[in-house]
Amino acid sequence: MSQVIEAMSDRELLGIIVGSKTAEKLLQDAGGSLSKLLNECPAMYDPKPKVTTKLKVAKELVRRSLVEAMRYRDVLSSPASVRDYLRMTLAGRDYEVFMVLFLDAQNRVLASEEMFRGTLTQTSVYPREVVKRSLANNAGAVIFAHNHPSGVAEPSRADELLTQSLKQALALVDVRVLDHFVVAAGGVRSFAESGLL
Repeated sequence: MSQVIEAMSDRELLGIIVGSKTAEKLLQDAGGSLSKLLNECPAMYDPKPKVTTKLKVAKELVRRSLVEAMRYRDVLSSPASVRDYLRMTLAGRDYEVFMVLFLDAQNRVLASEEMFRGTLTQTSVYPREVVKRSLANNAGAVIFAHNHPSGVAEPSRADELLTQSLKQALALVDVRVLDHFVVAAGGVRSFAESGLL
């Protein structure tokens, strides 16, 4: 079943949930982007509450499908799935959230947790709590992610220092830090790909 779903276009997938005519109009109004449609306010494309509710359901189903797929395969072999999941989970929020993907020794997702919630511009992150949750989940590795409500996916100096602090704390208990993603409306930025890890 999952192979059939993966082979479907965005228009076909959305058509199953909201109907093919409505899907056509919504995608056209969103510039053909399912990601843009699901991460931005659906009301700007179609004011009907019934369609808006269906889009919220669609977004949650896509998010759950992505995390379920990551439970059975090495996340390093499918970085696009990780990005999509994080974008679906964090983009569009008007406050900062710091989350952790806890991975097993084969880099499969054991758990995904929103650990800290902050304000428009910052979140307090406590390394001790991240270490405790890593041990509780019996994690061999972690991936960090947080959002920037400003819409800019550029990591700050504070983001870099936090990542190094967390990496040092987790190294003491043999938990590897594989990446840290910054999610914003404008995109997703990887510390590992940017040489910041």
